[in-house]
Amino acid sequence: MTARILVVEDDAQMGELLRDRLARRGFEVEVHTSPTAAFERMAAADFEAVVTDLQMRELDGLQLCERVTLNRADIPVIVITAFGSLETAVQAIRAGAFDFLAKPFEVEELAFRLDRAIRHHRLSEEVKRLRGEARTPVEGLLGESAALRAVCDLVARVASADAPVLITGETGTGKELVARAIHRLGKGEGEPFVALNCAAVPEPLLESELFGFGRGAFTDARAAHRGLLAQAGRGTLFLDEIAELPLALQPKLLRVLEERRVRPLGAEREVPFEARVVAATNRDLEAAVEEGRFREDLFYRLDVLRLEVPPLRARGSDSLLLAQHFLRASAERSGKPVVGISRGAAEKLLAYAWPGNVRELANAVERAVTLTQHEQILVEDLPERIRDYRQGHVLVASEDPQELVPLETVEQRYIARVMEAVGGNKTLAARALGLDRKTLYRKLERIEKPRS
Repeated sequence: MTARILVVEDDAQMGELLRDRLARRGFEVEVHTSPTAAFERMAAADFEAVVTDLQMRELDGLQLCERVTLNRADIPVIVITAFGSLETAVQAIRAGAFDFLAKPFEVEELAFRLDRAIRHHRLSEEVKRLRGEARTPVEGLLGESAALRAVCDLVARVASADAPVLITGETGTGKELVARAIHRLGKGEGEPFVALNCAAVPEPLLESELFGFGRGAFTDARAAHRGLLAQAGRGTLFLDEIAELPLALQPKLLRVLEERRVRPLGAEREVPFEARVVAATNRDLEAAVEEGRFREDLFYRLDVLRLEVPPLRARGSDSLLLAQHFLRASAERSGKPVVGISRGAAEKLLAYAWPGNVRELANAVERAVTLTQHEQILVEDLPERIRDYRQGHVLVASEDPQELVPLETVEQRYIARVMEAVGGNKTLAARALGLDRKTLYRKLERIEKPRS
């Protein structure tokens, strides 16, 4: 993204030289020889950084810096001067300068400091934006990323239909929140939302819990029990972790979905059911079908409308917005005066891959609020895995032939990176790589497991 810079230099020739040199490095530069005019210009245009000379006739750089700090503290100011000294540098910092550069200097050095100042500005803007949380039609899901907006748009489109919905996504991404939003927007709050975690109920009880049972169906069945399918009425039955549904129960659920009728255990008659079925999984169901762990016909019956909830690492700066939301909630619960996130901590939160997604982020922020002794969360308040995280690189960016690697190694690194990005979902990885799953499986077998 091109950065817009304001250069204040009463030496017109020097100003033009800076404009040309910085423009070659990708900056959009506006030069003013009058500090007063430059300050007035800031009210009409958006700049991401200011570069000002120190010694100027109309208004010196320190005075201009003080004005900018008082009126636009979000815009970093870099002061340059031919009279470099420790005392001058201290004065500049006290006036609110972001950085100080003594003449003569290389333009590359100025460009480097500008890059740092612009990153600071953009991060400050991001944190400022967090105060007005971006709410979505999916209650509980916050964010502004394109990936999240696409999910919310799809939720609005499928909510009015009665066809089954399959929600996929990694653990902690908010699949149940999406299911509840589909129910709320489609069925309304007046109809029941009944949830069943297929992995949480023991297999012997799961059938009776789902379908219900009649009186005397088994020992201790002294009265009839309405199963969850019946309890859902005309609302929504949410089957979480559907991949864990026992294989023996899968044909029975398929029959119920196809005939829209259910017979409780031990009952003589079938009863109709009208609920919409929404299923969710963090597993690769297509791979489970190929491996014989999930029935293909049931998969296609559930996969009429699919909704993939993106992992947090694919949602850009949403992690900062969510972190601020969790910070406020944790600070309110604990009574601690924690109000924000430091720039360094925010950079760490943005860089981390979040394998545990939103749930892991909430845990990390709550821990940081508990531990911090400041009004802001600092880097040292974050868990070690986040502080020390380093993003992997696929290629070696080097001109040294000794550092270049074989093509097979590049392929293996890239496949490993894609697998990390999709949370280990082989179907999504194969799609991203343009491979069929069997070819991907063969390639994965050749990739050595990382050393522990």
